[in-house]
Amino acid sequence: MDMTIGKFAKAGDVGVETVRFYQRRGLLPTPPGRDGARRYGPEELRRLKFIRQAQTAGFTLEEIRELLELDAGDDRESARKLARVRLEALDARLAELEQARSSLRRLLGECASGKSGPCPILSSFGI
Repeated sequence: MDMTIGKFAKAGDVGVETVRFYQRRGLLPTPPGRDGARRYGPEELRRLKFIRQAQTAGFTLEEIRELLELDAGDDRESARKLARVRLEALDARLAELEQARSSLRRLLGECASGKSGPCPILSSFGI
């Protein structure tokens, strides 16, 4: 399953420039050229998809680099620590989003059709 950079990027749901950016940052290896083009295989695609998922989880590129380095070693404690810190940050963000959702629901109720006067926007958000 050798892919050119264009097919590789498409398979990873990113642009070619994103692949090159990850390579410059040391997150993805630059494969040697064969037949005049660089070819990417399933292991590189697996790594690319991991990078994208880790970004979605909120990891920085530096943290992702650290996780990739840890994947090649036996330092499970460091991997757990990184994951624990990220999980705590995600939990805090989820709490913020839940609060925002609750505020928007209050706003919808306060500004329901049939009511008159201005919508109490600020008070709906607890301000």
